[in-house]
Amino acid sequence: MAKKKFYAYLIPKTKKSGVTEDWKKVEKLVKGVAGARYRSFNSKEEATEWLEAGANYEKKEPRAKSPIEAGIYFDAGTGRGRGVEVNVTDERGEGLLDLVLEKKQISKHGTLLLHKGATNNYGELLACKYALGIALKTGVKKVFGDSKLVIEFWSSGFAKRSALPVETIALVDEVADLRDAFEDVGGKIERVSGSDNPADLGFHR
Repeated sequence: MAKKKFYAYLIPKTKKSGVTEDWKKVEKLVKGVAGARYRSFNSKEEATEWLEAGANYEKKEPRAKSPIEAGIYFDAGTGRGRGVEVNVTDERGEGLLDLVLEKKQISKHGTLLLHKGATNNYGELLACKYALGIALKTGVKKVFGDSKLVIEFWSSGFAKRSALPVETIALVDEVADLRDAFEDVGGKIERVSGSDNPADLGFHR
């Protein structure tokens, strides 16, 4: 049985907000709306708390544990309502995309905004590519992300190729080669939860 999800949303312009189990309702409300914020949670209480705290998906909750492991972290998300964004940071949440992209490509939030029509999974894979590239460039030996699909399958070259666009297949192969090169020099790529990812862009459907 699928685990129940609760979706919180806030539309600053109209001040409309709420919590629902109906993703289709949220999608209809926020799609194409600039500044709309939304996020999924495992409980109604967590969703309500996020809204009451201002629906700021970039604000991390206080950690009741030791600092996260040093390394490079990646994520993709649609939390700002502007389309899919890509983020790569260090363990402190400091952006690193400027190490592989031109300044003009990077948004004021330190992210890369992808072309219209890009999927979140494609964004996660592209973020992984940049994270691995930065790791190889800087000598960092640990890369982390929260996408099971990317970490356990696509970045190793495993994909249902007949169901994917040519652009995605080409990126799968490119990332798989980068991962091989990274692991050849002792690098490791590991999965973390979204709440433990400093690069988290706040929306996990």
